[in-house]
Amino acid sequence: MIYEMLSLCSLLLSWLCPQSWAQQGTQPHSIKIEGDITLGGLFPVHARGPAGVPCGEIKREKGIHRMEAMLYALDQINSDPDLLPNITLGARILDTCSRDTYALEQSLTFVQALIQKDNSDVRCSNGEPPIIPKPERTVGVIGASGSSVSIMVANVLRLFAIPQISYASTAPELSDKSRYEFFSRVVPPDSYQAQAMVDIVKAMGWNYVSTLASEGNYGESGVDAFLQISREAGGLCIAQSIKIPREPKPGGFDKIINRLMETSNARGVIIFANEDDIRRVLEAAKRANLTGHFLFVGSDSWGAKISPILHQEEVAEGAVTILPKRASIDGFDGYFTSRSLENNRRNIWFAEYWEDDFKCKLTRPGIKYEPGRRKCTGEERIAQDSQYEQEGKVQFVIDAVYAMAHALHSMHRDLCPGSMGLCEKMDPVEGRKLLQYIRSVSFNGSAGTGVMFNENGDAPGRYDIFQYQLSNTTNPGYRCIGQWTNHLRLNAEEMQWSGGDSVVPDSVCSFPCELGERKKMVKGVPCCWHCELCDGYQYQLDELNCNMCPFDMRPFPNRTGCRPTPIIKLEWSSPWAIIPVFLAVLGILVTSGCIVTFIRFNDTPIVRASGRELSYVLLTGIFLIYLITFLMIAEPSAPVCGLRRILLGLGMCITYSAMLTKTNRIYRIFEQGKKAVTPPPFISPASQLIITFILVGVQLLGIIIWFGVVPPHTIIDYDEQRPPNPEFARGVLKCDMSDLALVLCLSYSIVLMVTCTVYAIKSRGVPETFNEAKPIGFTMYTTCIIWLAFVPIFFGTAQSTEKVANELSYFSMPLSA
Repeated sequence: MIYEMLSLCSLLLSWLCPQSWAQQGTQPHSIKIEGDITLGGLFPVHARGPAGVPCGEIKREKGIHRMEAMLYALDQINSDPDLLPNITLGARILDTCSRDTYALEQSLTFVQALIQKDNSDVRCSNGEPPIIPKPERTVGVIGASGSSVSIMVANVLRLFAIPQISYASTAPELSDKSRYEFFSRVVPPDSYQAQAMVDIVKAMGWNYVSTLASEGNYGESGVDAFLQISREAGGLCIAQSIKIPREPKPGGFDKIINRLMETSNARGVIIFANEDDIRRVLEAAKRANLTGHFLFVGSDSWGAKISPILHQEEVAEGAVTILPKRASIDGFDGYFTSRSLENNRRNIWFAEYWEDDFKCKLTRPGIKYEPGRRKCTGEERIAQDSQYEQEGKVQFVIDAVYAMAHALHSMHRDLCPGSMGLCEKMDPVEGRKLLQYIRSVSFNGSAGTGVMFNENGDAPGRYDIFQYQLSNTTNPGYRCIGQWTNHLRLNAEEMQWSGGDSVVPDSVCSFPCELGERKKMVKGVPCCWHCELCDGYQYQLDELNCNMCPFDMRPFPNRTGCRPTPIIKLEWSSPWAIIPVFLAVLGILVTSGCIVTFIRFNDTPIVRASGRELSYVLLTGIFLIYLITFLMIAEPSAPVCGLRRILLGLGMCITYSAMLTKTNRIYRIFEQGKKAVTPPPFISPASQLIITFILVGVQLLGIIIWFGVVPPHTIIDYDEQRPPNPEFARGVLKCDMSDLALVLCLSYSIVLMVTCTVYAIKSRGVPETFNEAKPIGFTMYTTCIIWLAFVPIFFGTAQSTEKVANELSYFSMPLSA
């Protein structure tokens, strides 16, 4: 911007200097069309010249065609009795040579009449003051083409309040009315184009793309607009943002392709570049053997042009491009194809165009032709074929000229009502007031579409969406697949990709996670993530988080939620139950057989000598021990749990109480016999029963207290069977009886057992004829050994079913008694 202002100041100083003005003497090389009102025109008739030369070769489509479109529009307006009647539009048309600084110098022609010059010191050779013709006054300017040229020229025209309407400049910064107040355009700005391209990318489901921009105002501002809109829209990440230098070094485009491949998942490439850069990018992709990998989305500089993809069709296949909605103007076709050297002398560059188009030569002073070029006959005719392709470029030029004409018409109607020709209020035309009329115009343009401007002087965004297709089409080439007018209408079924595939290829950083996986985001890149499985007992809460299932639940196999954990109990059909039940039934049968035998021979000396009262008590205890097996296997419930508490310790307590009473009686009898002949007290059967029942009563009292403190109930234990794999997790239905409670319940029986064992050891010296003491002692020894093995095995067993089995096995041991 500083460079622009310095250039502008130096040029204005040179024009304000009288000596410079007198020495210039002639107008810059231009076309002059006489009229009541003069419009300026800026066209890139020639390309940018090499170093030191302002202008290069002639430009046909963007130069001559567009310039002729302005001449055509002036002819149509001047012949229209309803538009600006009795007023003729003239023109001063200049060549910008596709260079902003050269265009700035040329555009000073438009402000000559507005610059007050002091000519008092200027004299002719005879001493007379010079006669300097008054320059025509330019009321408005049509152009320029390139955004950089329009920006430079707009800075000058703003100073002199000259409205400007561009037919091709799309840079978003030209919408800034604080800097370019008098600038308008009949094409939409790149911000609309960028919005359309963002919508296209999102419609195809892409979220990870790269951008390519030619260095300069068009490419950089276009990509900047795309980046800004994508950030505001969200859900779209930029993998690479690469700038193509104005003068790329050898191998520069190969390096660009290599950089793009650093993020190979970003197959979509948004490209704001000139035709030559587009072509060289495609060539580099082809050299890298990446045909079909990149999915290009091209701006209007690519549009529906053949030249950027010539000989690179396979690489460009599937490219989606955007182009402002345009149409060929039939009237202009007839006008332009009828131009010849004879009838188009007003176009001072037409002869040069003729030579370039027909590859012939005319006799022009100072021009050197290559050897062998034929001489032009003047009989050549422009045909609407490969030599001439309108491509809709002229539509916007015609619309720009008509917009200026409609604004002048409205201004004349309001300021000069009933006046034939210009009135004093429009002589001269005030630029600021004309700008207001320009912003208010609304009419159907040359292609039948509405021409209007918003508050920023921009035309509404109307685009056609094209795709370059090769496969499965009768006519390979660009195919219109949608439109964008403030919103996107895309015909996805008409799209076709490399190899004729109709499925839209992916251009994403990370693919969606599977069910049960959460996204672990990559820092700073919201479109990239790693997928992590919700492991253990976690389920997928949302796409970013896993959460633990409640303690009584486990995740579904796909981990999208939680399900109840299956409840299990010891089944009768389980091997852990069948073996103890078999032993218990066998023990019950044997015990029952002993009871029946004792009852049958109740009064025999043998039964009476064995201590039948305590024997009945002992057999009852053994029977209860075997009976508890069935309660341990039965489905837990409050009654079952209550019976377990009662019978679990009661059976053993009765058994060991009877055996303790018996061993104590034997010990006291023989110990008393050593001291006296009188028998010890409490050795009668009734006394022994009372002692036994007192010992059992202590156990019952403990059980009653237990019932009062913690009533029997069932619980579901989810911790016992909770392996790492939740598929094997189970809840165990059991009575609320902890391992510690079980041991405490049996602890009194253990005390009785140990005491009984002590008396058995003390009674080991009894006479051989007293055969009851030694079997009791053997039983106590083996019982102690079994208990010593049971306790560590029970507490070291993980599974509840195995614990129950250990208990049942233990309870079956009294068989040995």
